[in-house]
Amino acid sequence: MSKITFNLNGETVTIEEKPGEVLADMLRERLGLTGTKVACREGECGACTVLLDGEPVDSCLVLASQADGHSVLTIEGLSKEGEPLDPVQQAFLDVGAVQCGFCTPGMVLSAKALLNKCKHPTREQAAQALSGNICRCTGYVKIVDAVMAAAKAMEEKEN
Repeated sequence: MSKITFNLNGETVTIEEKPGEVLADMLRERLGLTGTKVACREGECGACTVLLDGEPVDSCLVLASQADGHSVLTIEGLSKEGEPLDPVQQAFLDVGAVQCGFCTPGMVLSAKALLNKCKHPTREQAAQALSGNICRCTGYVKIVDAVMAAAKAMEEKEN
């Protein structure tokens, strides 16, 4: 085993990396960040999406060692306890884009990545950004509505 060091939700973390361990397992099982969900383990569903250097990745396909020297943002890192929710999280609640919640962390992080790059996305761009995330409960209309509402809230916050 070797040590890896990376930025996790704004904090520097050093941990022994197990050979062949995927990022999702390290986050959930050894770092206790269970907001990262694991479902298919094949990169098809997006439930395990985290942001690696600001880009959405399926953490079930990324080796933990690949995080060494990089920045990882999980759903837990979007808002600290006692602080207001991130505008994307709040929008998902406000428009009813959450049902069972299993896909929500991955959806929220994919939406966050989009809105960090594109402040005024079209509905089509929002849908495309979420295309790697599968939801079995809500359908996608309210989820795209949430992305659009978050974009508006973020714009209002800036002004």
